[in-house]
Amino acid sequence: MKTFLTILFAFVISCSFVDTSAQIFNTSLTITVRDEVGNLVSGAEVKLYKSEQDYQKEENSVTEETSDSKGIVKLKKMEAISYYVIVRKGDKDNSGGGEIIGKLEEGKFNKVTIVIQ
Repeated sequence: MKTFLTILFAFVISCSFVDTSAQIFNTSLTITVRDEVGNLVSGAEVKLYKSEQDYQKEENSVTEETSDSKGIVKLKKMEAISYYVIVRKGDKDNSGGGEIIGKLEEGKFNKVTIVIQ
């Protein structure tokens, strides 16, 4: 029993030296696409850009995804930065509002809704 307690104590002490700044969860982003009346939009093309210049030229996208049957795009292992976003389906898009996603919170499950019209 004494050996077990010694090992347990050593383990607890060694855990106290572990780098607590290590990220437990990856930064993720869930985008929900809706139309102007609030309906979910499946099959919408979603593109994210790191810079305004890339966004304006529509080049060097970070990712290009399509919303699922529930109007959702789930992205994992994202950088905790702001992103420029273009969402399109047919003749509808998000121009005129909602082009920038605010800085993501590191290690969190971030969510945003984009309205296309």
